Amino acid sequence: MDLKEKIRVIPDFPKPGISFKDITTLLKDAEALRETVKRMAEHFQDQGIEMIVGVESRGFILGAPLACEMGLGFALIRKPKKLPGEVLAVEYDLEYGTDSLEIHKDAFPSGTRVLVVDDLLATGGTIEAAIELIHKLGGEVAGLAFLIELNYLQGRERLMDYDIFSLVRYDE
Repeated sequence: MDLKEKIRVIPDFPKPGISFKDITTLLKDAEALRETVKRMAEHFQDQGIEMIVGVESRGFILGAPLACEMGLGFALIRKPKKLPGEVLAVEYDLEYGTDSLEIHKDAFPSGTRVLVVDDLLATGGTIEAAIELIHKLGGEVAGLAFLIELNYLQGRERLMDYDIFSLVRYDE
């Protein structure tokens, strides 16, 4: 199955010059969603993954079924003030300003091999922040899984120390 065909591209959204990759068209197709999760699980099945961590918010949509498929638990990385328990936070730079992410302090034990899941790899800044949170908890990042990678934004270059798996790539 060509998963790229299942993703709707919307030009000039949310602003002129941006070509938005809309995964809702893939998600509503049960066979395409199943295939997405299956391919991610197959890539990482023999790598000793112990926990799946999804990055807000579309990382939850893919990460939770991936955790089920792999028989693993699932933890959340969220925007500030969304998690009810004690959290660790990390601030990171955006193009204009900063943002932050949080994870529960008890999301997983120190030494856990973690797979980070998100829908999209763009510049890599958000994923770098997620990696920092996992390291703060004593976790080991065993891999990074994405549905989409925007090659032209070169996020992969920032994350060269990790096993990066993306199912669909866009060169422009």
